[in-house]
Amino acid sequence: MSERKLNKAEAGYHMLQLLSMVDDSFSVNEDLIIKNYLVENYPFHVSLDGAMEKISVLKKEDYVLHFQKCMDDFYQDSTSEERIHFMDFAVKIVSADDNVSQQENVFLKILFDAWDIEHAE
Repeated sequence: MSERKLNKAEAGYHMLQLLSMVDDSFSVNEDLIIKNYLVENYPFHVSLDGAMEKISVLKKEDYVLHFQKCMDDFYQDSTSEERIHFMDFAVKIVSADDNVSQQENVFLKILFDAWDIEHAE
């Protein structure tokens, strides 16, 4: 059974949550960045309980697969400008604790390479 496609805002939320979890620590600053993302991308109140439940039951070894699915879903619904803007959130969240772990760097590199941010206009 295939998973449903996430809309751009949902996919971004999932990716930010995964980026905040991959280093096994969660800071208040990361929470603030996610809240800012939500305010900017959800113009109305939404319940994210289902999203958090989905993310919380993922095994750590499945993070990258779910991240890639979200990355693809986001890409399909976004413009180059929106991807560059999201990348700012991604960089901010991994830098929020003033320490970019090797795992966080791996996920950022996957995102950067897949979206070809360097050549985005």
